[in-house]
Amino acid sequence: MSAGRVPAVVLVGPTASGKSSLAHAAARQHGGVEIVTIDSMQVYRGMDLGTAKPTTAEQSVVAYHLIDLIEPHETYTVSRFQDDAAVALDAIADRGHVALGVGGTALYLRALVDALDIPGQFPEARAAIEAEPDTEALHRQLAALDPTAAARMEPSNRRRIVRALEVTIGSGRPFSDYGPGLEHHAETPARLIGLRWPRDLLDRRIADRYAAMMDAGLLAEVERLLATASGVSATARQALGYRELLSHLEDGVPLDEAVATAVRRTRRFARRQERWFRRDPRIEWWDLATDEDLDAAAHRLQSVLAGDRP
Repeated sequence: MSAGRVPAVVLVGPTASGKSSLAHAAARQHGGVEIVTIDSMQVYRGMDLGTAKPTTAEQSVVAYHLIDLIEPHETYTVSRFQDDAAVALDAIADRGHVALGVGGTALYLRALVDALDIPGQFPEARAAIEAEPDTEALHRQLAALDPTAAARMEPSNRRRIVRALEVTIGSGRPFSDYGPGLEHHAETPARLIGLRWPRDLLDRRIADRYAAMMDAGLLAEVERLLATASGVSATARQALGYRELLSHLEDGVPLDEAVATAVRRTRRFARRQERWFRRDPRIEWWDLATDEDLDAAAHRLQSVLAGDRP
């Protein structure tokens, strides 16, 4: 992916912050604006309600990219996202339109904005690494093989340590050679805008949104996914909301308990998103507290997009 091909404007924020509706409202006012979704779960066909995917009606008035790319039984990678995004951004530029990036998948955002050099997958190496239960022992192994990478992560962060070792051992190239790390924030031509809510209000929005999804038929959507011959991939199964309803359908977890767990986990996920985005000094924050603030933000975003149009 070309380092210079990024959306003109990128709207980020935690789940349920209103970024999708705000982006749609702003883009609808400008025929030359197309939305590039930055979401690791909206790529799956049939996973619509639980991922807050734009509806068919919304897609009829605003051009959306990077949704409905694969089936739920398939696996999608960050590298493929970069490739698909490059194709979409080139096409948008060829039409003389403006690309508005929207989403909350933080790694996909960095891959898009910073053109990260993404290592491949090495399942055999990973299987051997994961057989070691002692995470600190794995960190010591990483320190011996790639001290730079080891210094960038906590000895208790098993996920990152396993990935770094997988790449270092599997590729024969130190994990740190793939770039300066996610702590480095280079200059970017994209204007990054973040939506920020008081925590109690965001918690309420998360609960209200999940209730609305259930009322709209989320359980039936998960039942349909489960009934397909190919099933649901391990990656798709981790999608918040789907994961908990699958536990209800497959393991007999009571529905009210599954829903409560989904809301609780989504709130925790939103906290992690906020922490990740706060580390990026390039993001300008728009503070919201009411629906009226969202409406005002939509008008403000329209002005930003109008100014960035060619």
